[in-house]
Amino acid sequence: MHVTQRKNPALKFLSSSIYDTHILNFWAQKINPLWSMDQMLGRITKKEHVAKGMVSLTVECNKRMNYGVAGQHHPVIVEIAGRRLERTYSLTRLDATHVQLTFKTVSGGTVSTWLADMAQIGDIIEFGQPYGDMLCEGYPEKDVVLLAAGSGITPMFSMLHQLAHTGQLAAYHMTLMYWVKHVDEAAFKDQFETWSHQYPNFKYQIFCTQDEGAAARLNEQHVEAYGDLHEHAVFACGPSGFVNSARDLFHAARLFKSEAFTLSPIEITEEGTVTVTLKKSQKIFVIPKNRSILEALEEANERPVYGCRMGICNKCSCNKISGVTTNITNQAEHAEPGSPVRICVNSAKSDLVLDL
Repeated sequence: MHVTQRKNPALKFLSSSIYDTHILNFWAQKINPLWSMDQMLGRITKKEHVAKGMVSLTVECNKRMNYGVAGQHHPVIVEIAGRRLERTYSLTRLDATHVQLTFKTVSGGTVSTWLADMAQIGDIIEFGQPYGDMLCEGYPEKDVVLLAAGSGITPMFSMLHQLAHTGQLAAYHMTLMYWVKHVDEAAFKDQFETWSHQYPNFKYQIFCTQDEGAAARLNEQHVEAYGDLHEHAVFACGPSGFVNSARDLFHAARLFKSEAFTLSPIEITEEGTVTVTLKKSQKIFVIPKNRSILEALEEANERPVYGCRMGICNKCSCNKISGVTTNITNQAEHAEPGSPVRICVNSAKSDLVLDL
């Protein structure tokens, strides 16, 4: 009994200090900044401008990295002035330990500006778990149309790079249509040209909408070139207005997947207020109908969990016990009880009970 009593304090000390992941990470990273018990970390090894306003970082990843599937998105976490900030980006896997992170610098964007202007070779960034289902892998369709606008090219490039790297691109009839404002804003042009020569079934077009002889934006004529779409898979990424147009125009496709990297909500004309009850916290709020539920709760000093704020990552998703919501990107109404709702892209049309 005496021996057991002497061991217990030692075991308690070990479990509360030596085996605490935060302490282990702290001391391990004194030796190697990439070492971690539980974090997916990367070290910037290269930085280059790939188009006007677009930067690519080559990042060496640690052994904890979950690379996901080409076309998915990763949360990227950086520390700026003592604050941990998270944004979502597509990654391209280059080899066994390196990824390419390509992003567009956004005016007033804290993270993109820091990555473009302040981040240095050797700096460490953290990744979250990948998510998203806009990917070629796992689908049988081999006639594929890729639609990209602006930085929506990054998941498309990731998918194409992976297919080319594994030799699978030859098995696809792949067409990429890529919209930018000016030709110098088009990223990866040389690589697309190389692939078009290497793989005859891969074709691409770049549309510059604000250069001389401005190209038309996505419209019915771009659809007519494909005739019967019932055997095609269509992937679209860009601003939500572009994605909504693509969804309407290519509705006949056998498979349609899309993601919007900016939220351009349809104007909410609903007036008045509703009551939102948060079941777990037993809080009740009166919120306006013309706001997303997330924004309305934040205005009421509530702090729900969220991620991308664009309806992609599902971090803000919760169970809607009762009530009617309206999707602010397409005006679709959802009245089914007991269904998930992403509060960043839905407004309340009636009184709600949420499992929050």
